[in-house]
Amino acid sequence: MPNVNQLNMIQAVINRLAGNSFLLKGWTVTLMAGLLGFASANSSRGFALIAVFVVIVLGTLDAYYLALERAYRELYDREAARQDATSWTLKAPPVGRGDVLDALSSISISGLYGAVLLVTVGVAIGV
Repeated sequence: MPNVNQLNMIQAVINRLAGNSFLLKGWTVTLMAGLLGFASANSSRGFALIAVFVVIVLGTLDAYYLALERAYRELYDREAARQDATSWTLKAPPVGRGDVLDALSSISISGLYGAVLLVTVGVAIGV
């Protein structure tokens, strides 16, 4: 039988990562609205170029959080299936570049950040 306390701790980590991802998405929308508003009001591409950089950084960070969340879900599934609960760990499998790139291609990341990036690049080039 799996250790319920361990599973609760793993689930708490998963919930925190999901919460961080949600906050990043909110900050992305807020920052992009502000930066693109300044870019339009001042007819300055500089703000739009800053916004492109911010979208890339926040999107990559969000993808990293999603990759970590997937690793902890894998840990949760593995530990929930164990019959021996005498020893346990909260260490998830390591997350590499490939995992982050895979997370970048998920609809929850590429949908929002891709759309925001397209709009931002459009403003930056003056479309």
